[in-house]
Amino acid sequence: MENQTNILAQRVDCILYYAESALSNEPRAGWIGGNAPEFFDGQSDLIHEGNQKYIFYLSLIHPFKPESMISIFIPEDYEEYLENNIYPNCSIKVIEHPISTESTKAMFTNPGLIKHAISGGELSNDEKSMDQSFLIKVGGNPRLIQNEDYYLTRLKEESFSFLFQVDEEGYPETLLQEDCNYPFGFGSLYIYAKMGTTEVQHPVAGFWQFS
Repeated sequence: MENQTNILAQRVDCILYYAESALSNEPRAGWIGGNAPEFFDGQSDLIHEGNQKYIFYLSLIHPFKPESMISIFIPEDYEEYLENNIYPNCSIKVIEHPISTESTKAMFTNPGLIKHAISGGELSNDEKSMDQSFLIKVGGNPRLIQNEDYYLTRLKEESFSFLFQVDEEGYPETLLQEDCNYPFGFGSLYIYAKMGTTEVQHPVAGFWQFS
């Protein structure tokens, strides 16, 4: 609880995660690329919307609910989420669900990403993290690429707070297939949530940015 307060309330600390070889035997906090969690097998109607198809991005074990995961899906059509990049109209799907292993089915697999494991999180000082490379930063303060108020307007109105970001600066060179583009234009995706006194609820895609 003390760590959670320092990370999500006082925001003096944060947790940093890194992408590493999927062959690593180190404890893992999830994966990026590869197949979606088995939880989503047979649930294409939950993910796809009409003609808009979605592809899997990553799954992270919830840092404050070890029995849950947070999975992220992005539209197959880059223009779709380029035009809809700020809450409440952000096209990125963020879904909290029970812990699940990776599916053997490739129904949501992103052909541009090579699966990597997400390392176990490391506690870090928030101020120091601003000068570090990372794949995911949980808590502390977001490292923004564009510090414009309009990204946060509706999130603040609806009492959402920063939960984590996924930063493409932290991609290893082996993550992208040859000749494939960064999903977020070498940018960063920011996830927000409702922060209760003891629980983190309702994670959503707040916005994404690139330089």
